[in-house]
Amino acid sequence: MTRIRDLEITDVAFGGKGVARADGKAVFVPYVIDGERVSATIVRTHKKFFEAELENVAAPSLHRVRPRCPYFGRCGGCVYQHIDYEHQLAVKWRQAKETLRRIGGLKEPPMRPFIASPLEYEYRNRITVHVRDGVIGFFRRESNKLLDIERCSIGLNEVNERLAKLRASHPHDGDYTLRASGAPRVFTQANEAVAAALLDLVDRMLDSAQGTLVDAYCGAGFFSKRLRPRFERVIGIDWDQHAIALAWEDATEKETYVAADVEAELGTRLSAIAPPSHEENIAVIVDPPAAGLSKATVQCLIEHKPGRLVYVSCNPATLARDLAMLNTAFRIDSVTPLDMFPQTAEIECVAHLYSEEVAGDGERG
Repeated sequence: MTRIRDLEITDVAFGGKGVARADGKAVFVPYVIDGERVSATIVRTHKKFFEAELENVAAPSLHRVRPRCPYFGRCGGCVYQHIDYEHQLAVKWRQAKETLRRIGGLKEPPMRPFIASPLEYEYRNRITVHVRDGVIGFFRRESNKLLDIERCSIGLNEVNERLAKLRASHPHDGDYTLRASGAPRVFTQANEAVAAALLDLVDRMLDSAQGTLVDAYCGAGFFSKRLRPRFERVIGIDWDQHAIALAWEDATEKETYVAADVEAELGTRLSAIAPPSHEENIAVIVDPPAAGLSKATVQCLIEHKPGRLVYVSCNPATLARDLAMLNTAFRIDSVTPLDMFPQTAEIECVAHLYSEEVAGDGERG
């Protein structure tokens, strides 16, 4: 292993590792901040880059702070606890913008300011811990081995109380999702304050929309329930039958929820809503998993071209990939990042798109 002294960290890449250069190659170093000078040891060599481990920070950034969690640096969850929160947002904002440029081909992405989390720690309403051979915790960084965890610093106190009870019960090997009381056993956002901000944001984006709303990957109706008063008809689609059953529980006459594969169902529903001349009265929300939209789903949206499209993404890379294709039929009005998971590398983004017909009418948000 080779030690490199006096590396200048020029950026922090998506995923959390700092970027430097040595011997004509990029060097990726964890737990550093742009602007710092550090020493690091090369641990893996690739054709175009090195991976290194941090040895010493010779010139620390003014944004460097003491991590609150005793497991930081060993646990695979958080990567930014050494950075003050304001600079975390700046780093993530740049990452999202550069990803849209590099993968999405957007020269000047229409970025909006970051929506921050009111809580930097103790915000998660659920965590999933793993139990193997008496070890109870999370996976170690870049490893399939477990790190024993007594408390998660980004989990709510109530969630950590449940972790303490689990540890005291000497559980069998397995995976255990620990939720705050009242949290449904279907997918919901883990940061309730930022989830509320997300809902407000999408509400504002569609404030002039009417007609029909199609909520793809709708879950239990997170967006549908908030937006249903302004639409004549709401259709929710999700593969999770339990979530769809919950959505039906308080559904009004204007709501329809379908347990089906989104890729297979979306085109059928859009075709049945209205003739092409009325597609400007259709709004679609897509909130896919990290893998993003399938090519078939993207082509379906391009073919039917709803008047308004809101794309909620938990992965800037797949969002950028999909926007590169959607940009041929839609005008991208804005991309707003939200910090659903402070201290981690995760970035939530919401892209707001119009069909060319609607954008041509001057209805921009």
